[in-house]
Amino acid sequence: MRYFFKSLVTLQGIEQNLNENCTSALSDPDLCFFPQYALKYISTPYFILNSAYDVFQFHHILAPPSADPLGYWSHCRVNKSACTPAQINTLQGFRLSMLAALKPFYFYSKRGGMFINSCFAHCQSESQETWFGDDSPRINKKTIPRSSW
Repeated sequence: MRYFFKSLVTLQGIEQNLNENCTSALSDPDLCFFPQYALKYISTPYFILNSAYDVFQFHHILAPPSADPLGYWSHCRVNKSACTPAQINTLQGFRLSMLAALKPFYFYSKRGGMFINSCFAHCQSESQETWFGDDSPRINKKTIPRSSW
C-alpha cells in the first residue's frame, strides 16, 4: 500500500501540497501523506474519526484475496465470528498498531480530538443515519458529532 500511495503522490503532484515542515523532516517526503507522520505538523484544530477495524483496510490491505490464494481469511472476512483465534490476534494487532500511531496525537494535541470506535465500518460520516441514528456508535454516551463539541 505504501507503494500505491507513493505512486498517487507522484501522479497527482501532491508533494508540493504536503506540509513543508513534515517533508523537510523526513528522508522520504511521501510519508507525509500518512497521518502517523503528518499529524504532529498540523496546527489547526483537527478531529479524527475512524474505526479501529476499518473494513476497507481489513479487506484490501490486511487480508486481500490476492494475498490469500488458499482462502485462509475468506470466512473471517465475511463473518467476523468465523475468525480463528490467530486471525482475531492479527486483527487485534492491526488495531493496536493504529492506536499506537495515534498515541502521540492523543497525548500531545491541544487542538484536536478523536472518535475511534471498534465497529467494522468504513466511511462513518457520510450519512445522517450514522451520525444521529439511535444505533450510532457512542463513547461515554456521546454520538460522533456530540463528541467533537
